[in-house]
Amino acid sequence: MIVLGGLVSLGPLTTDLYMPAIPALTRDLGSTAEAVQLTLTASLVGLALGQLLFGPLSDRLGRRRPLLVGLLVYTLATVVCALAGSVPVLVTARALQGVAGAAGLVIGRAIARDRYEGVAMIRFLASMGLISGLAPILAPVLGAQLLRFTSWRGTFAVLAGLGALLAAGALLVLRESLPPERRHAQGLGSTFRAIGGLLRDARFLGYVLTSTFGFGALFAYVGGSSVVLQTVYAISPQTYSLLFAVNSIAVVGFTQLNGRVLVQRFSSGALLLAGLTAAALAGAALILCTAVWDVGLAGVWPALFLLMASMGVILPNSSGQALTMAPHAAGSASALIGTGTFLCGAVVAPLSSAGARPSVLVLGAVVLGCAVLALASFLLLCRPSDDRDPADA
Repeated sequence: MIVLGGLVSLGPLTTDLYMPAIPALTRDLGSTAEAVQLTLTASLVGLALGQLLFGPLSDRLGRRRPLLVGLLVYTLATVVCALAGSVPVLVTARALQGVAGAAGLVIGRAIARDRYEGVAMIRFLASMGLISGLAPILAPVLGAQLLRFTSWRGTFAVLAGLGALLAAGALLVLRESLPPERRHAQGLGSTFRAIGGLLRDARFLGYVLTSTFGFGALFAYVGGSSVVLQTVYAISPQTYSLLFAVNSIAVVGFTQLNGRVLVQRFSSGALLLAGLTAAALAGAALILCTAVWDVGLAGVWPALFLLMASMGVILPNSSGQALTMAPHAAGSASALIGTGTFLCGAVVAPLSSAGARPSVLVLGAVVLGCAVLALASFLLLCRPSDDRDPADA
């Protein structure tokens, strides 16, 4: 559980740990903020596309070998990041770091699918979520504290150490979860054809899109809340970090409530409908509290808390349902979920703080748009009125 949680946490840590060091990095390399932002974009794109590589590879070769290779390359690429003398070198190394780091994300979920079914799998994903959910909470704080003792290069050295530690853990602790008789023995061509088959399954695609746009709402909050709240309401970085921590605890808490209690009492379809409705209401509340009522932070913060709490229900149920529908190609299914997530994040995060002046109205519009798209994907493609529920299989 700890190793798998660490693997799934590798993505958020890779993108978030060095964020407090970006101003110092920009000065040290004599570059511009716009150029340095490409290091984040390169990492997100790498994390997205790398899952399309390692997911099918793990269906073909088993889980352990691609995972260990990915972690080794991740560690080496991170060392290059720490030693980079220019922004182009850093961007290139970050892209490779993202591609290799995707192995932990996609194969970690695939291992969970190999070992568990239905409600048990959703419960296991919730337990993994308790570990991985702490990553985006702790990463910026840890990154800021590291800068008290080291430079931005030291943050990458820490990530390299984490990669090496996870590689050792995977080598010593994780057993192969995909036996040879369940692998795609016809070659990678058949594996990629399996991806096409998954995408032609409307219900599977619906759950993937639900997860993708649900994550879009989450990325809108993560990407835009810092600039928007500190600019519009003039709160201090310390106050913002406190609000961010409380809202992040809401995600972790509701993920655990979902996995340990709610899935035992309600169908995953009912939970998804409730979570998606709550996310849409949160987006609408952000707009209303800005454009109509103008109640300030006292109305905006509860809406953001509701949004983050809804993520604890939406994300494990949508990804769990998609994985349940693809026992024959769990790696490929996991890759499609992860790729959609990070590509959506790369597009949505800058939009939430776009405009001449940061605005809660823009943030709310992006959140509401993503929530409505997720809800529409669920209602139109997943056929929640069906009595058959994959999680009950």
